[in-house]
Amino acid sequence: MSETPPASTSGAASLREAWFDTVTARPWPVVVLVALATLALAAALPGLHKDTRADAFVPADHPARVLSREFRTIFGLGDPLVVAVVNPGPRGVFNPASLALVHWLSRQLEQVPNIDPERITSLATEKNIRGTAEGMEVTPLLSEPPTTQAAADAIRAAVMGFPLQVGTLVAADGSGALIIAEQLDQDHAQATYDAVMALVSRAPLGPGDQVHVTGEGALAGHMGAYIDADAARLNPVSALVILLLCLAAFRTLRGMLLPGLVVLATTVSTLGLMALSGVPFYLITNALPVALIGIGVADSIHILTEYYRLAARHPQWSGRQLANTALGNMLRPVSLTTATTMAGFLSLALSAPMPPMRWFGWFALLGVGLAWLYTVTLLPALLALLPAQCSSAYPAASAGQQATDRVGRVLTALGGAALRFPAVVVMLAAAVALAGIAGAPRIEVNDSLLRTFQDREPIVIADRVLNERFDGTYFLDLMVSTPATEDLFRPANLRRIEALQRHLADHPLVADTVSIVDYLKQMHRAMHADDPAYYRLPEDPELIAQYFLLYSGMSDPRDFDHLVDYDYRLANVRVTMKSDYYADLRQVIDDLQGYLRAEFDTAEIHAQPTGRAFINYTWMGQLAQAQTSSLLWALALVLAMSILSFRSVGAGLATLAPIAITVLGIYAYMGFGGLWLSASTAMFAAIAIGLGVDFAIHTMERLRQPRDRPATDLRVMVAELYPGTGRALLFNFLTLAAGFGVLALSQVKVLIEFGITVALAIALSFGSSLLLLPALAKYFPTLRGGQPRAPAGVDSPPPRSTAP
Repeated sequence: MSETPPASTSGAASLREAWFDTVTARPWPVVVLVALATLALAAALPGLHKDTRADAFVPADHPARVLSREFRTIFGLGDPLVVAVVNPGPRGVFNPASLALVHWLSRQLEQVPNIDPERITSLATEKNIRGTAEGMEVTPLLSEPPTTQAAADAIRAAVMGFPLQVGTLVAADGSGALIIAEQLDQDHAQATYDAVMALVSRAPLGPGDQVHVTGEGALAGHMGAYIDADAARLNPVSALVILLLCLAAFRTLRGMLLPGLVVLATTVSTLGLMALSGVPFYLITNALPVALIGIGVADSIHILTEYYRLAARHPQWSGRQLANTALGNMLRPVSLTTATTMAGFLSLALSAPMPPMRWFGWFALLGVGLAWLYTVTLLPALLALLPAQCSSAYPAASAGQQATDRVGRVLTALGGAALRFPAVVVMLAAAVALAGIAGAPRIEVNDSLLRTFQDREPIVIADRVLNERFDGTYFLDLMVSTPATEDLFRPANLRRIEALQRHLADHPLVADTVSIVDYLKQMHRAMHADDPAYYRLPEDPELIAQYFLLYSGMSDPRDFDHLVDYDYRLANVRVTMKSDYYADLRQVIDDLQGYLRAEFDTAEIHAQPTGRAFINYTWMGQLAQAQTSSLLWALALVLAMSILSFRSVGAGLATLAPIAITVLGIYAYMGFGGLWLSASTAMFAAIAIGLGVDFAIHTMERLRQPRDRPATDLRVMVAELYPGTGRALLFNFLTLAAGFGVLALSQVKVLIEFGITVALAIALSFGSSLLLLPALAKYFPTLRGGQPRAPAGVDSPPPRSTAP
């Protein structure tokens, strides 16, 4: 290839050459400008805020989010923190010390900022409804801690005689008691969780007492600190690995540090712009800095490869001449690969229905663009400031020959094998494709927010303990609506709610349900001397109204605010489950929605699922759509750009061949490896296409260049492709794979899956590009493009304008 930007009188070429000259002739202003911009954006980083809520995965205007906000406002519900006191002793928690602990925690939680003191549910706050000689009595279950075991036994008898509390507030065997605390503001979940954990750490534990903290509010709160700690560990490791790979590639301190400066400016600038724009830092955004570290170094590798290749051939050239010519020679391929990588992330930004994925796409796209900008400005400016330098990785060679080291020779041998056995290469690619086609139907859509954490985390252990002893900590709510005030006093409507609860209770994945119906049954039984035969709904609407009036005279009328509205027109049916995995939620909610349509909804009464479980069900159900749409968008955008760039439909389609093999190979890995389509893996297709197509484009670019011999001589193609471009692509692959592969060291499970999947996709893209495309070129000579050129003998000198 030519060693200088081609001489041209066209406006575009003249502008390009003027830009090269400006960057390398005035390097200090470029360096200072980039440094000032980076420092300014770094100053914005403290304003970056996290959003670890499940709500974040659903757009704010989505009907499920709108209904959830309305529902929470009406019934005063928030994401709960669930604190469990467990005592495996023979008396369980029904001993004076354990009950005193429950009472102490309940009262102390009232003082924690962001905890609603009116929405703490425990033995210390709930009331017992029982019959007396005069009728019904409402008394606190645990007004004061008992001082004797006899008093503790009396509390046990009262609690166990109140069916609504067994399994939900206390374990059926008496071994544990729950305290459920609602948060006022989900945005302060992390600080609230930290405060609760600090409270638990100083709790006065009795003999055998254990305290566990979990629940939706705890998950969101702990996740913030968890991903902070994860990022603080991963980002330096990723940067170190990338720098060491650059050192291995170029064997010079310059070759290691200059790409590091480009990556630092790229990552800081991208996150600074995220902070300035007010976009939150989501769970999956934790992978963005690591991704930018790997992506940001790619263009630097190609330009430095050309720089050292030129230095080996022209040791007499100055640093400015080398920088200018290397930039000119590599501008087109690195610009094209940048555009296709941005297209991959653009497909994710345009098609993902979930805000975290959509913003990941937009800011990854922005980061790739900034990496290109810094690479073609800061890198050549720094190279121009430094004296010319050779590298032992690029030994000198006589004019017209390819200088290479052992890595280049190994790659050349690999290319020769691909040309000798093209049928084997094509058959291997076909086998991967067939495995992907067979594996794709086996991929299951599934996920859970709890899966974010390692199994050894206390919050995961707490969840397991609570689900073993209680009815569960995951809530699906149903908002029941009637047309007019006090319609919920009508026995017919209450019977429909009762039938709905019976239907839900029959589902194997539902642990319990509770509604105002259950409290009415308890009041009806209490009014009949606690006769179990009267644990049923009254038939008289006037009697129902009197029960509520009687209760409000004996206790706080707000006790039922979480179950019924002030006008007795809206009601909440709370469904308790032991799992929030999408596969389980889908079974319950799909069955529920079928029942509502067929059996429940009428003109007089209607129900809609809502609550945290339904939000999770909504966004998890969109994962397959997100993956499919981003895949199609990415393929379409990359294909269009490849066709336009190479001005050939055949070359554009050939460029997609390695990408198709990559995607199908990942489908095989997921399908036969049992990997779910989840919040992490749903993004792999768009990212793999955007990154993996770089290898195909660089390879195709070399295949289609004019060469010194006839286009039918593939030996020339191998000799030109593998030692230079192939070597650069190898280290490009290693830095990208290592950048994403570092995520395998994460403590966040979804990031581990994401990193491994993308790293594997990059490996498949690299291998298929360097093996499959030359094999296809042997079968389809038109892919080689370009007319043969006359031997040049020696490289052309740089233009006069680049002289030192």
